[in-house]
Amino acid sequence: MNPYEAELVVDRRETAADGVLALTLRHPLGEPLPAWEPGAHIDVVLGPGLERQYSLCGDPADRQVWRIAVLREAEGRGGSAYVHAELRPGGKVRVRGPRNRFPLEPASRYRFVAGGIGVTPILPMLAAAEAAGAEWTLLYGGRTRNSMAFTGELERYGDRVTIAPEDESGLLDLASVLDDVPEGTLVYCCGPAPLLDAVEARCPAGVLRLERFRPKEAAASGPEAEFEVVLARSGRTVAVPPGVSVLDAVRTAGVEVLYSCTEGTCGTCETDVVEGEPDHRDSVLTDEERAAGETMLICVSRCRGRRLVLDL
Repeated sequence: MNPYEAELVVDRRETAADGVLALTLRHPLGEPLPAWEPGAHIDVVLGPGLERQYSLCGDPADRQVWRIAVLREAEGRGGSAYVHAELRPGGKVRVRGPRNRFPLEPASRYRFVAGGIGVTPILPMLAAAEAAGAEWTLLYGGRTRNSMAFTGELERYGDRVTIAPEDESGLLDLASVLDDVPEGTLVYCCGPAPLLDAVEARCPAGVLRLERFRPKEAAASGPEAEFEVVLARSGRTVAVPPGVSVLDAVRTAGVEVLYSCTEGTCGTCETDVVEGEPDHRDSVLTDEERAAGETMLICVSRCRGRRLVLDL
């Protein structure tokens, strides 16, 4: 089933922190937007070849609007600069989704860790954990206090939230939240790659759930070799040469496939594997999902053998 896609109107544009804009989007005819759960993101189509993913950070119960927050990245690829310069109240933007590869799983306790703009998917998780009566804490870091978005909204949670700007308190004290994780606790983390890597290295096995905004380095685990992909729905066979992604190969063959980031981080192109062993090179699937080999992200992942059969 194709995801929801529509042109939405920018309802509000607010400064959430230095360099961070919060945009509230609504349907131009007032139609309700699709339901979503904490951890979900949407694709925002800013122009030809300019498509970005942003976490929904508003209230899932409010079906009239979606809220996203966008950090202006000086070294970015143009998406955030476009949002900051061009998207104004009354303007329109095409969106697709929502999609969720970072869902909040039921638990009796949570420890949330956020860095910078990585707080956005965490915000609705806190409200959900609170509503469920779970025990939770949030450790939230950033470069400076003024650069950290939504700190005012977090004040209502009192001392369960620790705001730790780097210029005031140094690097996040991960040991304080990760060195003694009680049974039944899940750890959720989102932020820059160094933070995610540090949390991943320190966190007990099986309790960590994280979301990456950038591809994880050294994700490749096999050589670049040609292989073939059999399209199960049609029986066609498509060759995938070295240096060409499965996504590009099947699209060149005329197959329509949903995709977005092309970096293995958003999950849009996740495809069911009917036969064969994927060489996973994404930054989305868990270790358990990789081991099962039931799906793969065809924008970056390849084949460990000579043949894959995909549900395409």
